[in-house]
Amino acid sequence: MRITHVSALAAAFLALGTATAVAEPNPADTPRQAIARAYIDALVSHDASAVPFTPDATRVEVGFQTGYSGPQLTSDLANGLQYRVIQGVRDLTMSESGDTVTTRYLLDTGIAGVRLTTVEIVETFVIPVDAIQTIEATITPVA
Repeated sequence: MRITHVSALAAAFLALGTATAVAEPNPADTPRQAIARAYIDALVSHDASAVPFTPDATRVEVGFQTGYSGPQLTSDLANGLQYRVIQGVRDLTMSESGDTVTTRYLLDTGIAGVRLTTVEIVETFVIPVDAIQTIEATITPVA
């Protein structure tokens, strides 16, 4: 039997990783802001090579711990299915106080180029020196 077409579902899965990052480096960023921006970029690009985590880094999302170590967070950014539906981020703003960077942005999700939903993300990064120690995220649906 010869396969002559690809199902819509298969095409959707093939297109999951085709998003474009919009949190590209900004020369005006402080070193800590550049680290936070690299993390946000990796959400879309799935390239975590530029995201430094401490070995014991953690992530808490809406009160639930979703990250338990730097290596696990790196692996999730690169391979996690939960990030494959991210199509892009936009309207990124950042503020910094001491070793804490707070980001706010809109995150678009979808499959096969079709947007499904947009949420507002507020993430607080604790970056003591040159690596992310903790991330706390809140997610709010956009009406």
